[in-house]
Amino acid sequence: MQHPRKHRRRSILLPALGATAALLAAGLTTLTGADRAEAATARQVEALDRGVVSVHTGSGNLVSWRWLGTDPDNVSFNLYRAGTKVNATPVTGSTNYFHSGAPAHADYTVRAVVGGVEQADSVHAIQFRTGYKDVPLSPPAGGTTPDGVAYTYEANDASVGDLNGDGALDLVLKWQPTNAKDNSQSGYTGNTIVDGITLDGTRLWRIDLGRNIRSGAHYTQFQVYDYDGDRRAEVAMKTADGTVDGGGTVIGSASADHRNSSGYVLTGPEYLTMFNGQTGRAMQSVAYVPARGTVSSWGDSYGNRVDRFLAGTAYLDGSRPSLIMARGYYTRSVIAAWDWRGGSFARRWTFDTASSTNTGKGYDGQGSHSLSVGDVDHDGRDEIVYGSMAVDDNGSGLWTARTGHGDAQHLGDLDPGAPGLEYFKVSESTSQPAAVYLDPANGAVRWKLAACCDNGRGVAADVWAGNDGAEVWSASDTSIRDEAGAAKGREPSSVNFLSWWDGDTVRELLDGTRIDKYGTSAETRLLTGASVHSNNGTKATPALSGDLLGDWREEVIWPTSDNRALRIYSTPHETTTRITTLLHDTMYRTGLAWQNTAYNQPPHPSFYLGNGMPTAPRPAVYAP
Repeated sequence: MQHPRKHRRRSILLPALGATAALLAAGLTTLTGADRAEAATARQVEALDRGVVSVHTGSGNLVSWRWLGTDPDNVSFNLYRAGTKVNATPVTGSTNYFHSGAPAHADYTVRAVVGGVEQADSVHAIQFRTGYKDVPLSPPAGGTTPDGVAYTYEANDASVGDLNGDGALDLVLKWQPTNAKDNSQSGYTGNTIVDGITLDGTRLWRIDLGRNIRSGAHYTQFQVYDYDGDRRAEVAMKTADGTVDGGGTVIGSASADHRNSSGYVLTGPEYLTMFNGQTGRAMQSVAYVPARGTVSSWGDSYGNRVDRFLAGTAYLDGSRPSLIMARGYYTRSVIAAWDWRGGSFARRWTFDTASSTNTGKGYDGQGSHSLSVGDVDHDGRDEIVYGSMAVDDNGSGLWTARTGHGDAQHLGDLDPGAPGLEYFKVSESTSQPAAVYLDPANGAVRWKLAACCDNGRGVAADVWAGNDGAEVWSASDTSIRDEAGAAKGREPSSVNFLSWWDGDTVRELLDGTRIDKYGTSAETRLLTGASVHSNNGTKATPALSGDLLGDWREEVIWPTSDNRALRIYSTPHETTTRITTLLHDTMYRTGLAWQNTAYNQPPHPSFYLGNGMPTAPRPAVYAP
């Protein structure tokens, strides 16, 4: 039997919010009566421009742009080339237009039409003249560690945010030394470097995290988001003695060296720092929560477990974003939620599996190498799904499934026939189910695969139109499965990332430096990145992938082979589907923010986006 679809929030424009919007934008979170009810229906999002892109093909240009969450439902668009209208009638059924025969250098703008009245020109289109756009980079100078090992730098994970308040997304890039380490590996590493860069390659700032932050996938998780609603994104990271901010100011002691002879950093102060996104300057540093305490209390004495960090962003009050910083998942796990308001941190709550409230309830050892954020219990506020457990918006434990640690997890509206979100994860433990499909509202296991092995990869997405809803598959399985766990056919050839790339709503497979379309007998290659590399070893992830520009389809960013540029690819395929920019679906947007966390995972929207989907919902959002 088909279940009724859960209620989807409708669009609310900023002018309609009136005084409540002003209160929220000003940072006042204590609302009463009707104001509280109104605020609960709208979430703060970025004030974005149209993000117009022009992708050249052999026969013309595909021009696409954003349908913003703050636009009216019935907005239409006109496309102009150098001031001359291209389309005969307003574009209503999509937010793209193929301009046949146009040269690669054609200059485009878009004008919204609201109530029959044409609005002003948008920003000019970013030109992808060869199918991609390069953002120039300046790699940091390499060096030599105290034990004589030379290293250079590679462009690693990236994130996005409007750093300077101009309505365009900018990039934040982590540079990782070639001697970066997993926590289980001893040895010195070079410093981790983080750059803020505009899409034209202008470097706004460079932060050097210093010798007392070890380099590797599990040490530096950075969050880029506009937390205080000032229309400029902030950047949050764990720092230490010797971190140098974007203005050249040193945090803590510049001379301190807390590394031991094995290259681990197990002593010395640890900070959480919020950096100004425009200047890179540190605005405030507070003690990192939780402190490491006694290293051995986390499960070993050499630092493998104590320095496993996760990070995210969540709308814990239902309207404004909060920062999530965490430590540990193999044994003890601690999650701290922070608000950034008025230029300072305020800790909202701390969840600790070792606290008297949570001890003995099965929360220990349930974390994954990533986290997910979404409203799993339908109360309008976000929860943190932390592997095989979840933490409620108020910081209390919501549930634990006790299925242990895993490397990959996917939270999304995977089953269009059931209300709410679904959750799929794999397990590293040979004594736990290899994969489980859960109800994230209460942790109930809907189905599971028998224990077998370290099942290191798993994916959930609608990649095949022949099945209703999303499919799931994992590294240890041989089949692609439906929402009930039934085998439906051949497993895809990759178990990694995802991309909405072509013109339909079925998602594609992103693995290494290629994008493929799933088929029941074989994949079809849609894109092979030119002279680029993937990141993070066998994880083979891009620097970043998501709906960054243009319409709702997803861009992919890989570093070039020489690490001298970030190469952005945007789809050349026309679509007849119209969906609000996924950047204004806050579950998807926070997924982009935590994508860089540990073992990178792709973002999922709060609604079902796949074959046979109903008309896409409109988000209830406001831009300060």
